[in-house]
Amino acid sequence: MYFPFYWDSTMILIIIGLIISGLASMYVRSTYSKYSDVKSKRGDTASDVCRQILNASNLENVRLEGIRGNLTDHYNAQDNVLRLSDTTRNSSSVAAIGVAAHEAGHAMQDRDNYGPLRLRAALVPVTNFGQTAAFPILLLGMFFAEGGGDTLINIGIMLFSLTLLFQLVTLPVEFDASKRAIRILEDQNLLTREEIPQAKKVLNAAALTYIAAAIASFLSVMRLILIFGGGRRRN
Repeated sequence: MYFPFYWDSTMILIIIGLIISGLASMYVRSTYSKYSDVKSKRGDTASDVCRQILNASNLENVRLEGIRGNLTDHYNAQDNVLRLSDTTRNSSSVAAIGVAAHEAGHAMQDRDNYGPLRLRAALVPVTNFGQTAAFPILLLGMFFAEGGGDTLINIGIMLFSLTLLFQLVTLPVEFDASKRAIRILEDQNLLTREEIPQAKKVLNAAALTYIAAAIASFLSVMRLILIFGGGRRRN
């Protein structure tokens, strides 16, 4: 009988996922730190730029608020509020402006009823349920030698796989938000021609964290399939 929390050879997949995620996180922080020292020539803060982008995008109704933390910036479609972190909103760096513009990109997606954004929002409660229910169902399947054991295990793996689905849907949402951000920064001359590539580097580094999360989720699903596949639990 296999237990998903015990150490076995398949744990190498989890370790690989953790390493990839850790490296991506280190890279985004290093890149953000590098370009947080580069002040934009216009001198506007990220909060000011974000407000300009929102107003120019007919999103005057979106509230702009602060939130504690480092790189905790996010757009909340349900509350119609965009929150910029302590390290972002009062900074006039190229990095901070790029991050703020990215979040404004999410607000634009919401305005346009962007399909992947709507799908991701719909997946949130389903994914949360899957994360909660997956392992209890897998454990139940392990203790049924015959009958519905395999069915329960398959259901558990499918529920756990919802996290991977969520991560995959997140990728186009994040890529599109960055694309919108760069385009509007260029169109409105909010960053100079020399500063735009620097902002792109910050957003591309951030995108790697989402790719890493998807890879880590895939490896976790593969581990469960290797552990429970082929009816080995009965041996």
